[in-house]
Amino acid sequence: MTTGRIVGIVLVIAGVVIFACVGAWVGLGVAGQGTGGLSPVGALFGLGLFGVVPLLILGGVGVFMFIKGGQEAIEMADVQKKERLMGMIQAAGKVSLANAAIELKMTRDQVKNAILDLVNQGLFTGFINWKEQTFYSKDVAQMQTTKCPNCGGEREAVGKGIVKCPYCGVELYLPQ
Repeated sequence: MTTGRIVGIVLVIAGVVIFACVGAWVGLGVAGQGTGGLSPVGALFGLGLFGVVPLLILGGVGVFMFIKGGQEAIEMADVQKKERLMGMIQAAGKVSLANAAIELKMTRDQVKNAILDLVNQGLFTGFINWKEQTFYSKDVAQMQTTKCPNCGGEREAVGKGIVKCPYCGVELYLPQ
C-alpha cells in the first residue's frame, strides 16, 4: 500500500473518531440538561461545528489522498514494468516480444507502447525486427550510422526517434 493511501485512511479514521467523540460529548451534555446541560439547539450547533465539519474536511482530504495514492500505485507499477523491460533487453541483448509480454503480464501493444515511451524519454536505443518480433538493444554509437544493423541497407527517418529500414522493415529506436 502506498503512503498516500495510508495517509488517506488515517485521515478518514481521524475524522470519524473526532465525530464520535464530539457526538458522545454532546450526548452527555444533552442527557444532563436538567442539571445545566446543553439545550437541543446548542447540541446540534456543537455537533455540526465540532463534529460534522472536521469529519467532512478530514474525510474529504482522506478520500482524495486514498484515490491519489491508488493512481500513484498504478503509475509506479507501470514504471517498474518499463524498468524490467529495459533490464531484460539490455541484459540479454535481445528479447522476443512474446516473452516480454508474458513475463511482464502485458499485451503486445502495451510492450510496444512501453518501448516507444522509453525511446521518447531517451532511455532506449535499439531496433525491433517485426518479422522475428524481437527487440534488440544496441549502443547509441552503433545506431548513429545510416546502415541498418539487421540487413546493412540504407535507412530512412519515419518519425520522432524512429527510423525504418526500407529493405527489411526493421524499426530502429534512436535517442532524441
